[in-house]
Amino acid sequence: MNVMSNPTASRFPQRAALALLIGAVAATAACNSTKRENRLLFGGHFFPVKAKPVDKKATLSVFTVTVDKVSQSFDDAREAGRHGGISYCIANYGSSKIDWQVGPDSEPAQLRIEGDKMTFQGTCQRP
Repeated sequence: MNVMSNPTASRFPQRAALALLIGAVAATAACNSTKRENRLLFGGHFFPVKAKPVDKKATLSVFTVTVDKVSQSFDDAREAGRHGGISYCIANYGSSKIDWQVGPDSEPAQLRIEGDKMTFQGTCQRP
């Protein structure tokens, strides 16, 4: 087939490459934003925070919050954990009320710290 008689035939590889490039950029941006959503800024430091139920088959109300990079600032990491717990309870129960078993106001000796991670455990209270 003569390329001159069908000008769109010569553009197909360029368009396909452009579509693949746009798709790759969009996928990379989506992955990057997901990681950043789990980081909280306190005291000028970013703390990766993850809240999840202890046993989601039994109940979502009992949860843990893990804060990474505690060595940056112990007090700011505690506040990042508090925020993570409050966000979790609001999302799942519509209330910021939490009964902390081990939480941001616990004595330092009671806190669970392994490596550079601190873990709190709490129970969301209904409004």
